[in-house]
Amino acid sequence: MSMMRREVEEERNISRRDSGAEYKMEDLTKSSRSSRRYALMEKELGLDSSTHSRFSRENVINGIKGLSQGSVIYPDDRWYKIWEKFILIWAIYSSFFTPMEFAFFKGLPRKLFLLDICGQIAFLVDIVVQFFVAYRDSQTYKMVHKRTPIALRYLKTHFILDFLSCMPWDNIYKAAGKKEGLRYLLWIRLSRVRRVNDFFQKMEKDIRINYLFTRILKLIVVELYCTHTAACIFYFLATTLPEEKEGYTWIGSLTLGDYSYSHFREIDLWRRYITSLYFAIVTMATVGYGDIHAVNLREMIFVMIYVSFDMILGAYLIGNMTALIVKGSKTVRYRDKMTDLMNYMNRNRLGRDIRTQIKDHLRLQYESAYTDAAVLQDLPISIRAKISQTLYQSCIENIPLFRDCSSEFISQIVTRVCEEFFLPGEVIMEQGHVVDQLYFVCHGVLEEIGIGNDGSEERVALLEPNSSFGEISILCNIPQPYTVRVCELCRLIRIDKQSFSNILEIYFHDGRRILTNLLEGKDSDLRVKQVESDITFHIGKQEAELALKVNSAAYHGDLHQLKGLIRAGADPNKKDYDGRSPLHLAASRGYEDISLFLIQEGVDLNASDNFDTTPLFEAIKNGHDRVASLLVKEGAFLKIENAGSFLCMLVAKGDSDLLRRLLSNGIDPNSKDYDHRTPLHVAASQGLFAMARLLLGAGASVFSKDRWGNTPFDEARLSGNNQLTKLLEEAKSAQISEFPIAPHEISEKMHPQKCTVFPFHPWEPKDLRKHGVVLWIPKSMEELVTTASEQLNFPSGSCILSEDAGKILDIGLISDGQKLYLISETT
Repeated sequence: MSMMRREVEEERNISRRDSGAEYKMEDLTKSSRSSRRYALMEKELGLDSSTHSRFSRENVINGIKGLSQGSVIYPDDRWYKIWEKFILIWAIYSSFFTPMEFAFFKGLPRKLFLLDICGQIAFLVDIVVQFFVAYRDSQTYKMVHKRTPIALRYLKTHFILDFLSCMPWDNIYKAAGKKEGLRYLLWIRLSRVRRVNDFFQKMEKDIRINYLFTRILKLIVVELYCTHTAACIFYFLATTLPEEKEGYTWIGSLTLGDYSYSHFREIDLWRRYITSLYFAIVTMATVGYGDIHAVNLREMIFVMIYVSFDMILGAYLIGNMTALIVKGSKTVRYRDKMTDLMNYMNRNRLGRDIRTQIKDHLRLQYESAYTDAAVLQDLPISIRAKISQTLYQSCIENIPLFRDCSSEFISQIVTRVCEEFFLPGEVIMEQGHVVDQLYFVCHGVLEEIGIGNDGSEERVALLEPNSSFGEISILCNIPQPYTVRVCELCRLIRIDKQSFSNILEIYFHDGRRILTNLLEGKDSDLRVKQVESDITFHIGKQEAELALKVNSAAYHGDLHQLKGLIRAGADPNKKDYDGRSPLHLAASRGYEDISLFLIQEGVDLNASDNFDTTPLFEAIKNGHDRVASLLVKEGAFLKIENAGSFLCMLVAKGDSDLLRRLLSNGIDPNSKDYDHRTPLHVAASQGLFAMARLLLGAGASVFSKDRWGNTPFDEARLSGNNQLTKLLEEAKSAQISEFPIAPHEISEKMHPQKCTVFPFHPWEPKDLRKHGVVLWIPKSMEELVTTASEQLNFPSGSCILSEDAGKILDIGLISDGQKLYLISETT
């Protein structure tokens, strides 16, 4: 671990030293957006194995050791910077002198020859130096310190041109008998112009130097260099004719006032050069005074080519000057933004580390041009969605967090993600902070770090491609458990918390799948295991919220929303905090269509809430007879806890409507309360004639006795209601004549018990269940099995099971209203 920390610290030091330089930029033409993306994807798919080996931990450590031993030159080294400026002076000299040497000299004088040799020696030394200069890899953005990749990179790029430029072509020309063709090889030295171009690019990015001054200086240099080169070519064309035909050249036939340029080879060098430069400038400006003009055919052809080139050069110069005025170039925007950031950092006195991270990230943004959102804003949403699917869908589908999620959910995620790049050493999330972004790793490596109370760091996990981070904090609404830091240049895609939450509200079934995926990985993922309780709590919370949504749709009669929730994966049997199912609420509100839909979805018709209330009772209590009939038809039965007390209370309140509905749906009118009083006892004692007649019509017994041995008839006599007494006397006579048995048995014989028999096993899945049949409980099990088999068209050789899958052998074990299950003996 200590070795790893030293390695990371060394990389940070390297990054700080590099950021201290003028913001070094690579030419965007050398690394286009498409090639960068292709390279990243190639590495992600494992096609570029050399990248991993090149940036393995051992190689980085060896590179750092080599650097400490002085075998590699760091680009930001002070002495190397001085050497670069020294070579820049020679590059400027060589770039301007080469055309002049080619045109005006056929064999250098001694002094110029010695100067030229000194320059070539300097460039030869620079070739050797380039084999030792470390460079920043364009893909991983790390410094490469190993000698082999440094040498290979230089050999593949500029080595050949640099080596040929150092050849003593003047000596070769003389040694070969002054063959004219060899002199053309001098033009290879113009490849050194790239050093001047690099110098101007650095000046343009350096916010300490006025951008307007830099651009104007560069444009002036470009114009002078083009006219200088054209002047040398003009003079060279004149020298290609023999001396006796020099009158047929532009300079040999030239006469300016009294001065004649006949025998121009004998004229002073600077006069010849200034005259050639004058011809080149007036031709480039297309002024054409007429004092100098082409004479022979070759000169005419070159003038035409030169004027055509001048139109392009003029457009370049005018376009750049326009860009300076309107400030619309990308470089200007970068400089303006960097200037604003520098002012902000200076004003707030930010530390060196945060300054370095800000500048490096802005530089990476400029180089990679990864902020594509503004580019795509003018495109329709449908096209932007297709672009996102093309770029990111394969990555999102391979994220373990989204395993087994629906394709619609994945598509919604893909269309809302954004792409970002991060440099090595950057901290994306800090431990304990609130997180509002969910990141997915497309390319690169990050590390999760746990920070102790004493500030010590411990690596928890490595995040490689197809990993994600930030999900625990976002899904469970807890602070970020670990710090996430970049190990190598990373390409990430992210989605903000609000967008992610909005998608989960619609695709909540996928949300539960995501949380399950987190828990399933807890054994192999320490970070998930440590927050398992938070995830479990959030799953429970999400289930409760989902049940509320389903119940809310059922309560408000929103069948469309209810169908959408259930078809998206919501459980229609899920209960809320009061234990109420959607059927409870639909029945209480009288929504027949919703009740029918829930029944078709296979909900439990006789589920009880926390108050032991069933959906059928809710429908009856609220007067929704059509819903009650539908429930009874589908097999629901009325079950009331302490039915006797409840009926007695209804009689006392005088709620005849509810009492009538309960009695019509099969509740026992002889149910007793804690004093063994039936509803008829209460009606008789209070003189409620209408209630008593309603109860007698439902089969209430006048012979039932309370704990004091009083019958309803006794209560009626004590109340003094003659009309009620007469009604009970008539009922007494009728019940004695109908049941010639002991009075205490009349009540039981009048109202035999019933049960509901279903033709499937009690543990059968819901989608395989069928409707049952309600039967009176006979005197024997054989009679019950026979009757149920006939009604349900069930084969012979069957048996009856309880809800706990126990085989019932005695009819006396069956209670009133019990659910029974008819299955074959073989099953």
